[in-house]
Amino acid sequence: MALAMAARSDLRIVSDPEELARAGAGEFVRAAADAVRRRGLFSVALAGGSTPRGLYQALAGEGARGLFRGMVAWDKAHVFWGDERPVPPGHPDSNYRMAREALLSRVPIPEGNVHRIKGEEPEARRAAEEYEADLRAHFRAGPGAWPRFDLVLLGLGKDGHTASLFPGSEALRETGRLAVAPWIDSLRSHRITLTIPVLNHAARVLFLVSGAEKAEIVRVVLEDEPGPDPYPAQLIRPRTGALIFIVDRPAAGRIAQGPRRPSRQ
Repeated sequence: MALAMAARSDLRIVSDPEELARAGAGEFVRAAADAVRRRGLFSVALAGGSTPRGLYQALAGEGARGLFRGMVAWDKAHVFWGDERPVPPGHPDSNYRMAREALLSRVPIPEGNVHRIKGEEPEARRAAEEYEADLRAHFRAGPGAWPRFDLVLLGLGKDGHTASLFPGSEALRETGRLAVAPWIDSLRSHRITLTIPVLNHAARVLFLVSGAEKAEIVRVVLEDEPGPDPYPAQLIRPRTGALIFIVDRPAAGRIAQGPRRPSRQ
């Protein structure tokens, strides 16, 4: 089921997490094929969390589940991350580790094409600076220029956060940096994250959302006009790219219902 949203945007409602994973994998394959056809290169920012794991597993599937396997030119793909926790790459909380286990170790992508955020760096600020340097080198983006990802994968938290852009964060006001490392008070931790201008310069931004606990924030992000203190996900509006939401039926359960806003507690 597809519903129209704003210009260059669409909402797709699927039945369950398994169908969500397949639909997301299909978008990934299409974005990769389009980018390789046009430029000979595909640059993608992966998301962490539990929801995209199914997409990664679908892309790497084998046997009867290998519908998408072999449909991406992995030798021409460069993989980045939207955000990372301040942990080593082998830590259970690492977004890099999750993507490597579910996808990257199971497809023929060259190691040099994997651009992880160095969460083990003792200073998160330094990790963000190194990641920004890597981004500028890959995209050949000098001072004042912005990288243009072919695809950015994002999740959506119950509090309206996306990547590691949380409500009230100073990172929401960043207009010059590609990557920052804000302190997240609710987590008592720093996070390294791409900034909103980077996300909004992408050719495609794909939100994957699953679960009834996300239903109210999905409704707010899709239906409410951003107020003076918008949720971070409401700020994701690609300048010249496509904005796609794929959500399962439980997460879509409150769409077109009343104007109640979720608590930020």
